[in-house]
Amino acid sequence: MRPAIEIRGVHKSFGAVRALAGVDLSVERGEALALLGPNGAGKSTLISIVAGLSRADAGTVSVLGHDVVREYRAARRALGVVPQELVFDPFFEVREVLRLQAGYFGLGREQDAWVDELLATLGLSDKAGAPMRTLSGGMKRRVLIAQALVHRPEVVVLDEPTAGVDVEMRRALYGLCGSLLAEGRTIVLVTHHFEEAEALCHRVAVIAKGRIAALDTKERLASGKVGLEAAVMDAVRAGGP
Repeated sequence: MRPAIEIRGVHKSFGAVRALAGVDLSVERGEALALLGPNGAGKSTLISIVAGLSRADAGTVSVLGHDVVREYRAARRALGVVPQELVFDPFFEVREVLRLQAGYFGLGREQDAWVDELLATLGLSDKAGAPMRTLSGGMKRRVLIAQALVHRPEVVVLDEPTAGVDVEMRRALYGLCGSLLAEGRTIVLVTHHFEEAEALCHRVAVIAKGRIAALDTKERLASGKVGLEAAVMDAVRAGGP
């Protein structure tokens, strides 16, 4: 069985800036992997390539065996991405946003029950008819999470999903991730919060200077160190191979 995400020899530069310098990484089906690293390490660039929003200069990326360039539609259908930035149309109501997102994947009103479930899980039921422009930053992020899940993707990428949200929402997200994993789905969590990686993920990948500097279970990675944070910081300082 092919991995949920397979990344081989990926390079990406922006002018003279080398963002990725030969990334190799496999994410197994049904696992939760945390992607950690400092700002500018290449995390967001890598996620953009996986999502088909940017193209690698060299190397290949596939999602559930579908090449993200040659088989873009199939790869994108298998993937749900919660972006770091708050991107939204201010004039659409929350329920409309989710229905439109489902429509991009050829889904219609048969998804309404799932939309209602997402709204309830993410504490958005009473905001279903509210225009996006009227929501707080934390509520907008909840809508982004619902958008990523509305087509029931097999692989979910969460890029800083708890930025700007309260403790209640963070707990709800943890519960939602647990449910997704129980259903056999795959999660990639991009975060700066070590406690999130420890609470949600099986393995940890550390990216530094555009390379994978460390990759292991959170237990083995932290073995002999004073916690996961110390292990990650050591890997970042080493700067990869």
